[in-house]
Amino acid sequence: MSKVIVFELLTLDGVMQAPGRPDEDQRIGFKHGGWAVPYAAMEAADNNTANTSLLLGRRTYEDFYAVWPTRTGSSNTEVLTTTQKYVASTTLSEPLPWSNSTLLKGDAIEAVARLKQELDKDLVVLGSRELVQSLMQHQLIDEYVLLIHPLILGSGSRLFPEEHPFTALRLVDVKTTPTGVVVATYQSTA
Repeated sequence: MSKVIVFELLTLDGVMQAPGRPDEDQRIGFKHGGWAVPYAAMEAADNNTANTSLLLGRRTYEDFYAVWPTRTGSSNTEVLTTTQKYVASTTLSEPLPWSNSTLLKGDAIEAVARLKQELDKDLVVLGSRELVQSLMQHQLIDEYVLLIHPLILGSGSRLFPEEHPFTALRLVDVKTTPTGVVVATYQSTA
């Protein structure tokens, strides 16, 4: 049985929108894209993907595919390309263009629940806000790895919406990067 692990870059005020590039996601007039880049927290975080697959929403999958397969000079390129990717989408169709990508069939929540039972590898969710929020509502997330950046943006899409149900978590690990990013790992207590 596998776990669903949410791995997210956040600001202190919970914004997760467009951490990587200025043009990454400008919805709702967001003007702070690329806010995480100066902190290089992804390189400093324990990013062991040896026994994991990726679980991505459509927007994150398409954004990653537009950038990573052709990016040179980064070890993330090979890791992201060779790792099995499961994609939740009602608008994409197979075959998906990026190698090792599988479109989840039917209802995404039911498909993820099935994958948790069938897979030996954990499912790591990167970005994919809408998917993560749906998984939260159905209590399918086992662990959160939150890279909390020392920034307050004041606007942008947040990981935990106001209508999020009460959830108790247990802190199991915390590290601080040289750039001041707190990497906090929480497990569900449910």
